[in-house]
Amino acid sequence: MKILGIETSCDETAAAVVADGVKVFSNVIATSLKDHQRFGGIIPEIASRRQIEFIHGVVAEALGQAKTALKDIDAIAVTRAPGLIGSLLVGLCFARALSRAAKKPLVEIDHIKAHLYANYLQLPNGPQACPQKRLPAVGLVVSGGHSSLFYVKDFKHFKLLGVTRDDAAGEAFDKVARILGLGYPGGPVIDRLAASGINKEIKFPQAPLANSYDFSFSGTKTAVLYYTQKNKNKPDYSVPKVAYAFQESVVAVLAEKSLKACRKLKVNTLLVGGGVAANSALRTTLQAQAVAQGIEVFFPPMSLCLDNAAMIAGLAYHLRSSV
Repeated sequence: MKILGIETSCDETAAAVVADGVKVFSNVIATSLKDHQRFGGIIPEIASRRQIEFIHGVVAEALGQAKTALKDIDAIAVTRAPGLIGSLLVGLCFARALSRAAKKPLVEIDHIKAHLYANYLQLPNGPQACPQKRLPAVGLVVSGGHSSLFYVKDFKHFKLLGVTRDDAAGEAFDKVARILGLGYPGGPVIDRLAASGINKEIKFPQAPLANSYDFSFSGTKTAVLYYTQKNKNKPDYSVPKVAYAFQESVVAVLAEKSLKACRKLKVNTLLVGGGVAANSALRTTLQAQAVAQGIEVFFPPMSLCLDNAAMIAGLAYHLRSSV
């Protein structure tokens, strides 16, 4: 069964063809990131206008790379929520019209849950995907807009355990990068600088939120702001050291809460998804701590950490019977 996936929840315009919920035949992404960089963040109006321009060509390219005609597609999947309203409407309207014209069933997908499903996708010549029998699992989604923990009973049943109460992890990375004068997006540059800023003298506070799986990163971000304002003119001030200390604080909370959920729920599989899943410190820390606790942690390939349509098509394979 081949499913055409369409994803337009933020600034990417993506389409993919996935077979049987696993094998990725194509995964095409067009981004308007450069149009947003000078503003220091995503401008919804720009994103949706670019998606209107891109979507027809992106879908056509995905079908072409998969060597599949629209008539041979078994279903169409599209992101329903969450995301930018204008961007979501572009994808939804296109997918609904295509579904009606081609007489193909339509499956509307939750973008956040799809990020966790990315772990089960097999790219051509890519690393081995997580086996689908590795359920139930705990799922950690960390991105620019979301920091969420789920209990995943199966592909149809996700129970939300905790969310961010303020800034999402990726949003905090972007805001700290702005404080440090590093530009947008902030996650990759902070990750890179932190590697050369390892130190023990700078510590930023965490919000433990006891007896909860919720997250809070606003206080850590504010602590970086105050530290920078106080110390930036001192000779020993180091941006890489600040980046390292901030990243360590965020990663420590993400790892602690995720692994605690695994222990409490007696689950030995942890799935991680979203843009921050590409962060090297998060990967290293979670893998090391998980092994020590008998938990196996899975991350998607780098190309599937960011928003993509393959994860939409993959999850839709398991939900199509409900349409």
